[in-house]
Amino acid sequence: MRIAITGASGNVGSALLRRLAERGGHDVVGVVRRTPSEVEPFAGVEWHAVDLSEDQDEPALAAAFVGCDAVVHLAWGFQPTHREDYLAELGVGGTRRVIAAGVSAGVPHLVHMSSVGAYSPKQDDSPVDESWPTRGVTTSMYSRHKAAAERLLDDLEAEGSGPVVTRLRPGIVGQGSAGSALLRYGLPSLVPRSLLSHIPVLPLDRRLAIPMVHADDLAEATVLALESLATGPFNLAAAPAITAEDIAGVLGARLVHVPAAAVRAAVSASWHARLQPLDAGWIDLAFAVPLMDTSRAQSELGWSPTTSASWVLAETVQGMQDGAADASAVLRPRTVAGGVKKFLRDGPVSRRRTS
Repeated sequence: MRIAITGASGNVGSALLRRLAERGGHDVVGVVRRTPSEVEPFAGVEWHAVDLSEDQDEPALAAAFVGCDAVVHLAWGFQPTHREDYLAELGVGGTRRVIAAGVSAGVPHLVHMSSVGAYSPKQDDSPVDESWPTRGVTTSMYSRHKAAAERLLDDLEAEGSGPVVTRLRPGIVGQGSAGSALLRYGLPSLVPRSLLSHIPVLPLDRRLAIPMVHADDLAEATVLALESLATGPFNLAAAPAITAEDIAGVLGARLVHVPAAAVRAAVSASWHARLQPLDAGWIDLAFAVPLMDTSRAQSELGWSPTTSASWVLAETVQGMQDGAADASAVLRPRTVAGGVKKFLRDGPVSRRRTS
């Protein structure tokens, strides 16, 4: 099978490349903005440099898809959160360009990486199945964009003449080697990672409960969907749900209950002051996302997670503390020196197109 993967050099993409290499028998086309080094897991891939936020790159995208049996659309942006225009153009616009290029190239199968973040707010902590509305959390930029991408897929399916569409909706995706990348999204670049090993108190609402899944397990679900030509949406998460107590535990901190509204206010104020890169919408999303019933993935894909959510959290936080990284621009090491250099060269992250 010839498979094109957008965002193949990122957190999920690196895991998917590893899993496809283990399976064997596949030709992989990687579509990225910055081509990674030719080392594992990025070796042996046919790389195409394409910027999904640019209309002018649409012909190159369609050319990369020619002859492919499937497209796996992973590419998404998380920073800079002060540039919603760019993030919308990359996430929603990029999805629209991937759909158009896939249809133009005659690709028969599109696997879209959606998210638990596409779901409407929960009513309680009862797990929801794939019929739960995907209208997003309106105060979260990320959620609005993921929900908008789902509407593009609705339109594609309504046309009835396009590719088979698979929608994967994972919880928070973690793995050790993405530690530097994930820390870069949430902590100012001038703050050393060693701070994570010296947090005595975690001020957080104890009601937090979020689904999580390991990148390797998500990669396995993606491969199963590709090989079975599965259609429709699939929830993907591991048990148990991650709580505020779990996060405090892996950080070696004491949890101090602070209402979500107060946490949001502090995050919002520091974000508006350009002191840290996390916008308040992420706090709203964390307390609004539903837990997920994964029965459909188990029954129709034969999928079950091999790593508990608790272990995923522990591995990911350890990766952050260790500065774990991989050989791509997205998964590059995070260092204070590197942050200073990028600040001097490109300015603050709030004004950059990318992080």
